[in-house]
Amino acid sequence: MRGQFYTASGLLCPQEFLIKGNSKPEFPFIYSKPTFSHCRTANFDYLTGLMKPYEPIMLNHRAILSLTPGAKYILVATFFFALMFAGVKMLSRIPSHEIVFFRAIVTLVVGYIMIVRARLNPWGNNKKYLILRGLAGTGALICFFYTLQKMPLASAVTIHHLSPIFTVLISGLILRENARPMQWIFLVLAFGGVVMVKGFDPRITITGLMVGICAAFFSALAYNFVRKLKDYDHPLVVVFYFPLVTVPLVGIYSLSDWIWPDWSELVILLAVGLLTTVAQIYLTKAYQADRASNISIFNYLGIVYALIIGFVFFAETLPPMALVGIGVIIAGVIMSNHFRAEPVKID
Repeated sequence: MRGQFYTASGLLCPQEFLIKGNSKPEFPFIYSKPTFSHCRTANFDYLTGLMKPYEPIMLNHRAILSLTPGAKYILVATFFFALMFAGVKMLSRIPSHEIVFFRAIVTLVVGYIMIVRARLNPWGNNKKYLILRGLAGTGALICFFYTLQKMPLASAVTIHHLSPIFTVLISGLILRENARPMQWIFLVLAFGGVVMVKGFDPRITITGLMVGICAAFFSALAYNFVRKLKDYDHPLVVVFYFPLVTVPLVGIYSLSDWIWPDWSELVILLAVGLLTTVAQIYLTKAYQADRASNISIFNYLGIVYALIIGFVFFAETLPPMALVGIGVIIAGVIMSNHFRAEPVKID
């Protein structure tokens, strides 16, 4: 018996893929509870047990519009991250490493309380990858907060959102989810968009651009480590290890370059910590619930948020060609993800 389902153009009759032992497809934007309305007939007549000629599949629009838990988690995470971006942008007087330190303190306290309430072991199981996730997350956050303070908000967020491409490429080494040749082509396209954003916006320096790319790379490492930990540790433990690594690492350095925040800045710092903690929890759940290459595309809603927030709250505008560059980056990453999650055959 053979058959196939499609991520965008169609869906296999549920009887057939359930018979093959597949309780649900892995793609985030087509899963819904199987019903007979998904198709007219497939190769297999479920009532008679006989093979029938294949007929065109009738789509259930609710199946296409529905989202898997992984996709829903990452959409929630994206919203809270957008609010955090605005908070960091407001703290222009406070060094980026100090913001990371405050953010880690809040996450450490909140995370520990949640772990105790859930009666989990805070030290986890796979300590190697938990520590590596913490180190990668620390590097990513310091670099990203720096770009948020030094660049227009939308440009900083867009460059940071190169991370899904790095995520897919790195996943070949860490998760054995190898990239396809077409994805390398779209990686070059996305970086062409980065060059356009830099070239047409004099506010973006070479240093800022390189720091932004480093932030994207470290984020991709962290996402892959999170995915690696899905079979070993609870999401709360994975989130808890970030501040566990960050507080001593960044705290020592912050002592040599410390600026005391005023009361309004302190409130924003606490808000940044709380917002990021919630966002990280949902982000961790997302990457443990689905393939990294299938859900990372949903991060791009954050660019829309950044454009709106930058314009409304910080009076930021971008040159037209820089906006084109942002579009090129988004197109490159979307097409890369498209070639990653292509139709799957079931034998």
